[in-house]
Amino acid sequence: MLKVLKFGGTSVGTLERIQNVANIIKDKKNDGHDVIAVVSAMSGETNKLIEYADHFSSNPASAEIDMLLSSGERVTSALLSIALNDQGYKTTSMSGREAGITTSDAHTKARIENIDVSNMKNAIADGKIIIVAGFQGVTNNGRVSTLGRGGSDLTAVAIAGAIKADLCEIYTDVDGIYTTDPRIEPKAKKLDKISYDEMLELASLGAKVLQTRSVEMAKKLNVNLVSRSSFSPQTPGTLITKEENIMEKPLVSGIALDRNQVRVGLYSVIDKPGIAASIFTGLADANVNVDMIIQTVGVDGVTDLDFTVPKTELDITKEVMARFENDAKNIDYNEEISKVSIVGVGMKSHAGIASKAFQAMADENINIRIISTSEIKISMIILEKYSELAVRALHEAYNLDK
Repeated sequence: MLKVLKFGGTSVGTLERIQNVANIIKDKKNDGHDVIAVVSAMSGETNKLIEYADHFSSNPASAEIDMLLSSGERVTSALLSIALNDQGYKTTSMSGREAGITTSDAHTKARIENIDVSNMKNAIADGKIIIVAGFQGVTNNGRVSTLGRGGSDLTAVAIAGAIKADLCEIYTDVDGIYTTDPRIEPKAKKLDKISYDEMLELASLGAKVLQTRSVEMAKKLNVNLVSRSSFSPQTPGTLITKEENIMEKPLVSGIALDRNQVRVGLYSVIDKPGIAASIFTGLADANVNVDMIIQTVGVDGVTDLDFTVPKTELDITKEVMARFENDAKNIDYNEEISKVSIVGVGMKSHAGIASKAFQAMADENINIRIISTSEIKISMIILEKYSELAVRALHEAYNLDK
C-alpha cells in the first residue's frame, strides 16, 4: 500500500516528538508500505517567524512572507529525514517545489493547481521514504508560495489524490472524530466512519479536528482520509469516506458547538427592494463571512433582519453596518450567543429529527433564537450560557453515547 501520512505542528513540536514520528513512519515501512510523509512546522515556529518579520515591517511583501514561512516546514522535513537516515532508512526530504507542487500566484493563500508526481514516483521506486515540507509550492514563475491556514493538510490530500495513494492519514493530537467534544460531554464516542459531507458540516460548524478545505479536496479527489493521533498511533482513527462506503448510516453522527458567533440585529429596517442586497454585498466586499440569516415579514413599511457573523469579524462588520444606520431604527450586536448544530446523513430519509432537537431544548428551558437547516444539519442559535447544557441534552436525545 502507498500511504500519505501528515503530521501537524504539535506532532513535531519538539525533537523528541520528531523522533516519535520517525518511529511511526518506520513501523509503516516495516509493515511493507510505501510512505510519503507531509510535515508542518514545529508548533510555535510559524508565529516566531511572523514576529521576526513584524520587527522590520508592519506591511511586508506577501512574496517575502511566503519565502520566510515556508522555511519552517523545510526545517521539520530535513530533521525527520536525518533522523530516519541515521536509523538505516533510505529517505529524502522534499520542498514543495521538489514534490512538483505548482500553485496560483496568490501569495500567503495560494491554491494548488497541479502536482507533477514524477520526482516522488522515482524516489518511491528507489525504495525511499519521502518527507515533504507541507503548506507550500511554487508559482508558475518559480516563486515560493504558501497555501494559508491548514495548508499542510491540503498538501497531503492533494499529493494522495495526485499519486493515487491508497490512504491519507492525518495525525494530530486527538485520536479521531467524536460524536461531540469529549471535554463538554465525557460520554462522547469516537466514530469509526463518517462521510465527507458530514465531516465538512462538522468542520465548518466548529469541530476543529480537520480543516474544511482539506476535506473538500478529499471529497473532490476521492481520497480516503483517516484522522488519528500521533501520540497513540496504535489506536484506530476515524475514516472519512464516501457516503456509499458507510453501510449503516446513523440518524445523527455528531453535535458541533461554535462559540465564535455574534448575532447582528437590524430593527425596523425600511422595507424596500434591494436593501438586503446592499447590506450583504457590503459585508461580502469586506470579506465578512455571514452565516445564518432570518428576516421577518414586512409590516407598515418596515422589517427586522437578523444574521450571524464570526466574532473575529465583528469590528469590520460594525464598520460596514455604520453605512446603514439611517435605514434602521436600531442596530445591535449580541456576543453572548453560540451556535449548536446536529449533523447526520440519516436525516435525509427520516422524519422527526428536528422535532426531537427542539423538544430537547424545550425540556432544558433553552430558548432558540435562530434556526437554520440543510439536508444533513440543523443549527440553532442560543444564549452562550446554555451552550454546553444544549450539547449534552442533544447528545442524550439522539443516544449518541450508545
